[in-house]
Amino acid sequence: MALSFSTESEARIAEALGEYYNPQAALIPVLFIAADQFGALGPEVLDLVATRLGLPRMFVEGVSSFYTMLPKAPRGRYHFQVCRTLSCAMLGAPVLTEHLKERLGIKPGEVSADGRYSLEEVECLALCGSGPAMLVNQTAYQNLTVAELDRILASLG
Repeated sequence: MALSFSTESEARIAEALGEYYNPQAALIPVLFIAADQFGALGPEVLDLVATRLGLPRMFVEGVSSFYTMLPKAPRGRYHFQVCRTLSCAMLGAPVLTEHLKERLGIKPGEVSADGRYSLEEVECLALCGSGPAMLVNQTAYQNLTVAELDRILASLG
């Protein structure tokens, strides 16, 4: 069965297209809409987005693969993205990743069996001056320590 956008997603896409001067400029918002509906941007979803916007499939894939905030695979309810670039690495990001691996019982690229957590190492969160940095879903955390990480985990319930 071919994928299609829901009525709600179509309304959001129409709104996004109305805010931008052409479909190419609306691509990132539409990719977020697709990710919201389908959970991840797999090949079939990218095909749907390309067709809906009248853009080349390879262009859509190129844009989607560049941005770490766009999910390529299903994620947990709480998605941890730990920056691993040089500045964050020098400030302790590898220690945080190891701690998360132990606490969550998963490795980067995995989702916990209950679907609650997923973990990813990313190349840059643009928070280099206040590393180590991490996103949990869309919330940024900076100047992290293991103790602060434990507080964040406790707050998630």
